[in-house]
Amino acid sequence: MKFSSLGSGSDGNALLICAESGITRTTVMLDCGFGVREVERRLLRLGMTPSDLSGIVVTHEHQDHVGGVFTLARRHRIPVWLSFGTYQAVIHKCDGVKLHFCRDGDNLIIGDLSLAPYTVPHDAREPLQYVATDGNSTLGVLTDAGQSTPHLVQALGGCNALLIECNHDRVMLANSKYPYSLKKRISGGYGHLSNETASGILRQIDKSRLKRLIGGHLSLQNNTTELALIALMQGLDGHQADVIMACQQEGFDWIDLSLA
Repeated sequence: MKFSSLGSGSDGNALLICAESGITRTTVMLDCGFGVREVERRLLRLGMTPSDLSGIVVTHEHQDHVGGVFTLARRHRIPVWLSFGTYQAVIHKCDGVKLHFCRDGDNLIIGDLSLAPYTVPHDAREPLQYVATDGNSTLGVLTDAGQSTPHLVQALGGCNALLIECNHDRVMLANSKYPYSLKKRISGGYGHLSNETASGILRQIDKSRLKRLIGGHLSLQNNTTELALIALMQGLDGHQADVIMACQQEGFDWIDLSLA
């Protein structure tokens, strides 16, 4: 099992998760916040094309996560998984796309991959995040959440790899030129994870199998890579894991969990 990011941030998000079993290969795209041409360009960088995708799985309806989903799916006949609440928000975009609904507690089997959706606090209709496994390795994903909950802490326990949002530094956000309403939304309980909150989640989860840690969804205006890395290292609390940051332009290259 391996995974890679096409880009992570407020201008667009897309994560690839790939598993192989014998002669079969399954590649799922988690969110697609880029236009079709840009997605195709970024896929090519990783040696992929849209025809290699077995499905697109959606976290929620915000444009930086869903902007390119339905055009890409319609053009290349790729099935899409999403919550019913998300579907209600994007119903006008879904014509001609094969849809599958999912919710917290389900087990999505897509080829060689199994994905477990779990609910998170975010200002969307029915937002979900996912834990993916090929039966040997497990990847947890947590972006676009405003606060920690016991449910998400439990869902992310025991993962071999974790992608976690480090959206903003609280001081930088407070001192930014953003309007007060936007600052309140981002920093609220249904907004985005601060470095400090992400660090606190890391402290709480079961890290006994964690080997790879990626910080993502960084704000270009209200955070720095250095501050996010410090927070993640503090959250590891002495646990040894490889730590990198996902960026908006390049995402990150393939990470092979079989080598972890």
